[in-house]
Amino acid sequence: MTTRPTRADLEAARDAVIDDLLPDPLRLLVVGINPGLWTGATGAHFARPGNRFYPALARAGITDRLVDPSAGYRASDLRHLRDIGLGVTNLAPRTTARADELTDAELRAGAGRLVSTVLRHRPGAVAVAGITAYRTAFGERRARQGRQARWPGTYPEDTQAVLDATPLFVVPNPSGLNAHATVDSLAAAYREAADAAGMARFAAVR
Repeated sequence: MTTRPTRADLEAARDAVIDDLLPDPLRLLVVGINPGLWTGATGAHFARPGNRFYPALARAGITDRLVDPSAGYRASDLRHLRDIGLGVTNLAPRTTARADELTDAELRAGAGRLVSTVLRHRPGAVAVAGITAYRTAFGERRARQGRQARWPGTYPEDTQAVLDATPLFVVPNPSGLNAHATVDSLAAAYREAADAAGMARFAAVR
């Protein structure tokens, strides 16, 4: 797609399933709640105008540029995201207009899917974007934002060893609906996870 999606494009994107972005090597895996309609229409994660994900990445020096995916990824931007090892997946795979259209069961299923993704791709660190969704998905009602002391749940020994070696963060949701976060506060949270993942630090882009 070379232009922004129309209203008809957005409506047609309901309940679509979008491919994860999983470069190799995978340094930082960001976990959204689920794809929005704009992502469904463009195939680009966090694509809706007003979402602060890419501005926060640029402000944190995680990317060396401000990526604008509102009409889909430019080839050079997608290549850059892959080169730096930034991955994106979601707790729930289907697209909706709002995250509150998801069921708790979909989010809980996402926890197991995330663990499977970590086992397959071995990211340097994982950052779940959205404390409420994280609490529901993992059954951790008292969880706070920031680095988690452990991965919730009980797993076989070999699985537990991989999870123990993978720093887990809960970071703020970058949606414009999250009035508690700013680009600067998002950047600080994302930078902490990126540092744990061993990612390079570029000059901040404002």
